[in-house]
Amino acid sequence: MYAKLVLRNAKRSVKDYLIYIVTMTICVTLFYSFLSISSSYYQPDIGSEYDFTMLSDGMKVAICAVTLVLLFLIRFVNNYMLRRRQKEFAIQSVMGMEQRTIGRLFFAETFVMGMISIVIGIFLGVFCSQFITAMLLTSYGKSYELSWTLFPDTVLLTVCFFIISFIVVGMFNTRTIQKTKIIDMLAADRKNDPELKRGRWIVIAAVLFELFTIWMAVTGVQKVWFFYDSRFALPVKVMFWGNIILPTATLLWSVWWLIRKKKYGFSKWILGLFICSALNACIAASVPALINRYYLPLGAGTVNQYLLFVLVDLIFFICSLIYLASSFIVSWKEKSPEHRYKGENLFFFGQVISKLNTTNKTMTLISVTLVLAMFLFIAAPILTGWASGYLDIRSMYDVQIYTRYNDVYDEKNLPHDDYEIVTEYLTEHGIEADYDCTFSLYLPEKEDFHNRVKYDFPVVAISLSDYNRVREMLGYEPVSLSENEFATQWQAIATEEERDSFLKEHTSIMTDAGELTLSGQPYYEEAIGETVYNSYTDVLYIFPDSVCVKLLPVMRNRYITTSESISYENARELEQAFSDEYPEITDTGVSYGIRLSTLQINSTKASNFVLQATMLYGAVVLMVICLTILSLQQLLDAGKYKYRFGVLRKLGVEEEKIGRLVLKQLSVWFGLPILVAVIVATVVIAYFIQTVSAEISAYIGFEILALQMGMIAAILVLLLICYFISTWILFKRSISK
Repeated sequence: MYAKLVLRNAKRSVKDYLIYIVTMTICVTLFYSFLSISSSYYQPDIGSEYDFTMLSDGMKVAICAVTLVLLFLIRFVNNYMLRRRQKEFAIQSVMGMEQRTIGRLFFAETFVMGMISIVIGIFLGVFCSQFITAMLLTSYGKSYELSWTLFPDTVLLTVCFFIISFIVVGMFNTRTIQKTKIIDMLAADRKNDPELKRGRWIVIAAVLFELFTIWMAVTGVQKVWFFYDSRFALPVKVMFWGNIILPTATLLWSVWWLIRKKKYGFSKWILGLFICSALNACIAASVPALINRYYLPLGAGTVNQYLLFVLVDLIFFICSLIYLASSFIVSWKEKSPEHRYKGENLFFFGQVISKLNTTNKTMTLISVTLVLAMFLFIAAPILTGWASGYLDIRSMYDVQIYTRYNDVYDEKNLPHDDYEIVTEYLTEHGIEADYDCTFSLYLPEKEDFHNRVKYDFPVVAISLSDYNRVREMLGYEPVSLSENEFATQWQAIATEEERDSFLKEHTSIMTDAGELTLSGQPYYEEAIGETVYNSYTDVLYIFPDSVCVKLLPVMRNRYITTSESISYENARELEQAFSDEYPEITDTGVSYGIRLSTLQINSTKASNFVLQATMLYGAVVLMVICLTILSLQQLLDAGKYKYRFGVLRKLGVEEEKIGRLVLKQLSVWFGLPILVAVIVATVVIAYFIQTVSAEISAYIGFEILALQMGMIAAILVLLLICYFISTWILFKRSISK
């Protein structure tokens, strides 16, 4: 009997469950499609030089970890259904059914709807997984073909995860129904909103913000005490003193408000803190930027500390902005009778103000979450593009052996090997080399050997013949130099300003073989790898061979390109054999390293894909959660507003005007948190792009990045429009006659 009742109720309430089914279906589809490539049955043809185990294991851990956030969404959607059907539960209780039984029946209904969502979601996930597979094979440079495959282990994992989630949430729902009084269920849709009053959360947020402000001021005093120098450039001086003055001004404003709070009022205190949070965020954000620009000796700990201050300032900025926006609406309504009584504005103000005290905290959390989602959407292509571009620079040779002399303090311990162990291994395994170049890097002046100041290491030189051999390996044209001339080779990450400034100051240089003058072709920018440069330098000198013979060789490198790609297993064996013979740090202080393009490409591509997929999946999940909450929050109130809009109809208000009222009301509740999130996210993303602009220019390109950002923005706008229109239509149906 109960089974028939469950099925009948589910069939009758299918319209009420529509939002629930749609939301759960989206969750299942995302979960299955992203997790499908971690299946043990998934065997893409990516070549013997790649190991897919690392990628599949990483995807499984990352996606399952992010999906735990969906438990919150499942719980929220179930609460929506629970509150929407309280009156029906009350009637069943009055008719004699036990509340425990009602709870179990409701759990059975939601479970049936959940299973329907799982079936539909897995079916749609099979299609969506093709996009994930296409993205994967594209990242590995392989061709893509459609393959409609259902992976049993992924299906089992998906079903188990969501069934367990439904059971856990269902237990909470059953317990809630048992503890709710029948009279409260009957009056749930007629319950008035709580009295409009100041929320405690904004007070708590302000106090926490003040505590962080004290920490920021103390930190600023410490940095000035230990690191300030009157010879610093003006921007650096402003940074040091600004991180003391602005936090102190914030604290003084709070003290002044406590003295005059009867005159100024609570909103003015929040307004003052709102302005201070914006100024504090700007001055704190200048610390990481100026540290990199002026090479300030403040360290990574200081950068992380001030980034934390920026994060706190931005969070409070969002809290106070939403709170002040709510206060502005109330103030506008009270002080503008001409707007208050115009048309149906009085009803509109009443609708909005009645929910201010219960939704501003939720809207703040939604805004913060949306900022995070937008940042993940934009940061994903930047970080993965950066890593992919950097990979092209790091893995230009199939075998790349390099050394560092940073810990060598005796010239006789400098490396001079030819690394024959590599030659023996390649010969033993039948791996032929197309090009093989072993060369030394020299110091222009021997006295620079003991210069070990960070960011001030001497620029090393390469002989012209070795440089041309390296260029030949990469398919570049050879270069030429006259006697007593030199040229320079630059990393892609170096800016044009840095290059021009260096060349202007080094039109001639002194060496142990005499003075050299800058060539008519002063620089070359074709990428030749990063291990050819000295530590903390982006430039390499090119000297004639006759000059290098008289210089001190400090590093010994070897680059090899093979006829065919080295397999993953061979690459692992060669790396281990080389490390056993040449440890990373030897007793003499020489640092040896080997890079095999097979291992670098394998690990980087796997890590890139896991990072990109996780960030995009997390961003979509967060976006769906926020928009679902905004939508359900309004649909839940639609039943309560049905009576209010019915009064308007009895007063003669036309349906067209009621539709406009609904549109205005939804615009406020959707627009306010989204607008605040867009403002803050724009600032954060612009700061992030400015911070890594050199890397974007070198490895990605601003045109490609702009195209990716445009596509992502279009997807977000489309998602928002769909949710808004769906909510508007369902809301109008809920308040219809």
